[in-house]
Amino acid sequence: MTKNRVVVTGLGALTPIGNTVPEFWDGLVAGKTGAGLITRFDTEAFDVKFACEIKGFNAEDHFEKKEVRKMDSFVRYAVVAAREAVADAGLKIDESNSDRIGVVIGVGMGGVTTIEEQMAVLLTKGPNRVTPFLVPKMIPNMAAGLVSIYLGARGPNTCITTACASSTNAVGEAYRMIQRGDATAMICGGAEATITPLSIAGFSNIQALSKRNDEYLSASRPFDGTRDGFVMGEGAGILILESLESAMARGARIYAELAGYGLSGDAFHMTAPGPNGEGGARAMKMAVDSTGMALTDVDYINAHGTSTPLNDKLETQGIKALFGDHARKLMISSNKSMIGHLIGAAGGVEAVATVKTVSEGIVPPTINYQTPDPECDLDYVPNTARKAEVNLALSNSLGFGGHNATIAVRKFEK
Repeated sequence: MTKNRVVVTGLGALTPIGNTVPEFWDGLVAGKTGAGLITRFDTEAFDVKFACEIKGFNAEDHFEKKEVRKMDSFVRYAVVAAREAVADAGLKIDESNSDRIGVVIGVGMGGVTTIEEQMAVLLTKGPNRVTPFLVPKMIPNMAAGLVSIYLGARGPNTCITTACASSTNAVGEAYRMIQRGDATAMICGGAEATITPLSIAGFSNIQALSKRNDEYLSASRPFDGTRDGFVMGEGAGILILESLESAMARGARIYAELAGYGLSGDAFHMTAPGPNGEGGARAMKMAVDSTGMALTDVDYINAHGTSTPLNDKLETQGIKALFGDHARKLMISSNKSMIGHLIGAAGGVEAVATVKTVSEGIVPPTINYQTPDPECDLDYVPNTARKAEVNLALSNSLGFGGHNATIAVRKFEK
């Protein structure tokens, strides 16, 4: 069976360094940090007092008041980014095509804010005071559900939850749906809003977060020898994937081609990556193999690069094991150095960045890289963006539970 080629025709993003794709991309290229002291709640009793929050976002600028009350923040983020992506693609959704346009949104944790708030209501005011919107606000699939409702997309609609790999899996599965002919276009990516007391406490207590409260601006330092954990982020990243035939027929601008997808399982540990990064390496190999190109054709990897001691070392080991001598020629960088770790939304936002890297010929840096680590000895594009032709790029996501996912983005050629 002939598979449809899949291209990217629209992008949307809501991030700690910009509330639109142009702002986000300019921030990445400039090496801007989104880190700051947490403003959402009192952190006096917390070991971690900082995160990468979205700034200047007012939900009532995008929704009526009564709508805002019915949605958790992660859903609002998803809908806003999806609207930007659809507008960017110039994609008109109406009765003539709505059943051929679908939605896949990856969400790792869902409505944590809603759960915390309503648990407090339950304990202080009793069960009869819990909002009837509790369930629809907290369940992870509601991002995909409401994106579909607001935009009128009636095609395949689903949610993927694979922790930090969620939205890379979402983009990959949307790609496969178009390849198979299940849909003509897909609205896909991820959304998350986990800068909450419970989330910060939980991630802090498993020693996943950086505790550099006095150096929070530079706390996220992937691949640096002094890294001590990731910085929590939030937001959404959405792509419009479309069959090449559809995009050409309507004269759409094409950013890049989504050319490959790979996924694997470590079968090893609840939170730690598998030995030597071999699970991630298998996902990368599957993604490259599905493009029909060679490993030596890869120019750039948008790394998972969390800034945790174990993840960065093992991801590096996996890259070296897979690519051999070519690993030394690769450019590798971590968007998380600037935006923090967006958990289920990380892969979606990083997919947007990877598409822009290919289309613009600029590789964003890994900022805060100062102290080399002998076990992380590749080219991490330290501190300053780099102009470079990128014909084939990978974007990696590695999730708790041993979920590994990689997408391959190729410069578009007819």
